[in-house]
Amino acid sequence: MNQKSTSLNIQKGKPEKKHSREWFEALIIAAIFATILRVFVVESYRIPTGSMESTLLAGDFLFVNKYVYGPKIPFTDIRLPGVKKVDRGDIIVFKFPKDRSLNYIKRCVALSGDTLEIHGQELSINKKPAPLPPHAQFIGNRMAAGDGDYMIFPQFSNFNKDNYGPIRIPGKGDVVPLNPATYPLYSALIADEGHEVSLQGRTVFIDGTPVQNYTVQSNYYFAMGDNRDNSLDSRFWGFLPEKDIVGQALMVYWSWNPDLSLFTDLVSKIGSIRLQRTGLMVH
Repeated sequence: MNQKSTSLNIQKGKPEKKHSREWFEALIIAAIFATILRVFVVESYRIPTGSMESTLLAGDFLFVNKYVYGPKIPFTDIRLPGVKKVDRGDIIVFKFPKDRSLNYIKRCVALSGDTLEIHGQELSINKKPAPLPPHAQFIGNRMAAGDGDYMIFPQFSNFNKDNYGPIRIPGKGDVVPLNPATYPLYSALIADEGHEVSLQGRTVFIDGTPVQNYTVQSNYYFAMGDNRDNSLDSRFWGFLPEKDIVGQALMVYWSWNPDLSLFTDLVSKIGSIRLQRTGLMVH
């Protein structure tokens, strides 16, 4: 009798163990699938500042399409084939070149080989006016031409946020001249491409060798925020390397006031939800 009872208990336990193992395997597969989606296809991103207002608002949560430009293999600069190339006007998410632990979101306004100019806040690309995006804005005072800004790229230029350039966006294979005048324009680019660069007297040295020019190894872009007077963008830190592009902004799926606390002011936080922005396609 005891042997029969023990046998039944063992048989009852087997389906329970099998069921638990199946659930565990399903969770592992789901986690792997979610990771693959996040790394190669789509990722969530929160808008932290007002630099893209009023196209995107601080507190918007959006999906970023990582597949469209070709996802990068993690821990490498290898990019898989994508659906299309970055185009002027695309709203892109990228690693901030000065601190790659941070993600930025801006609008791509110029591609490799383009010549960019700003005169009296009016942007032109290759001497053709570039219309202001529909929800872009200016909220500050206009600066006069010739009033240099020490924070502007390149250093020691007489550019400012409202009067900038002309400046050519470098691309792979370009041969750029190196001298004291162009050193502020290209030194960070050369260093980021893996070289030691310095200016000694009136001579530029790369990896200890005096040079008069340099062949650019990658493609670059110029990015600006739609909130033109409140955006830390390429006007301030320079060219955006292609390797730092994460993906294209796709759709807002949630939005609320980021300045309200969910823990100390729950009612106001819930009341700040912007339902009208849910499902908004980003362009």
